[in-house]
Amino acid sequence: MDQRDESLEPGLYIVATPIGNLGDITVRAAATLRGAEAVACEDTRVTGRLMQHLGLKQRLIRYDDHADERARGGLLDLAANAAVALVSDAGTPLISDPGYRLVHEARERGINVVAVPGPSAVVAGLSIAGLPTDRFLFAGFLPQKAKARADVLAELGGVRATLVFYETAPRLVSALQAIEEALPGRTLAVGREITKLHEECRSGTATELVTHYTAHPPRGEIVLMIGPPGEEQPTDIDADALLVEALKTDKPSQAASRLAKAHGLDRKALYARALELKS
Repeated sequence: MDQRDESLEPGLYIVATPIGNLGDITVRAAATLRGAEAVACEDTRVTGRLMQHLGLKQRLIRYDDHADERARGGLLDLAANAAVALVSDAGTPLISDPGYRLVHEARERGINVVAVPGPSAVVAGLSIAGLPTDRFLFAGFLPQKAKARADVLAELGGVRATLVFYETAPRLVSALQAIEEALPGRTLAVGREITKLHEECRSGTATELVTHYTAHPPRGEIVLMIGPPGEEQPTDIDADALLVEALKTDKPSQAASRLAKAHGLDRKALYARALELKS
């Protein structure tokens, strides 16, 4: 028996799926998957479990950022004449997940692109963190290498918004240590296993969170959030101590620029002091 709902117009449907709890699938998302000719997904095994939960047997087509132009072209040819759903393993596609090239080319071809919104770990994390949400900046995963991670934190540290990152459990403590070095005193929140059985959201300074997660090694998916510069920061910043630490790896100009952005300090004054300390 054909399960498809013929009322769906041809096009590419960007369908958000649960980030943990399968009960979070929306009525519209389930109907869209039911009406699709095919479902493009990162991992057919992961999406297959969701389809089984929904009692659906649509054709699954593997598609990720490693897919070549031929695979992308085949999906777009299909979407020009039938409804094709794009899903990621969890959450909203394209948010640190594959799909940008597919959507971009679909729009260039004039293929209808339809949003079917729903769960997103970024938004779910922010909703329970207790940090300011009037402005936030999502920056994907922090780099794994220490220097690259420090550069990202220095670049974004002065942005007057809550910063949101994805992180893996094995790297959480090292990420928190890097944040404490680059942005000392900020209020952080760690959202872990959101919507799942062992969901938690723990707030505190990076130092407090390092202590906790060193004693209790984390597991599962993590959203790491950093409060904006402002009241959370200490007013008695020890610029010399920060410069001494920064000069271990950076040139005076780099150290001054990074600390100025991170702490709202005067770059020229920091640079002059850095030269003194270096000499």
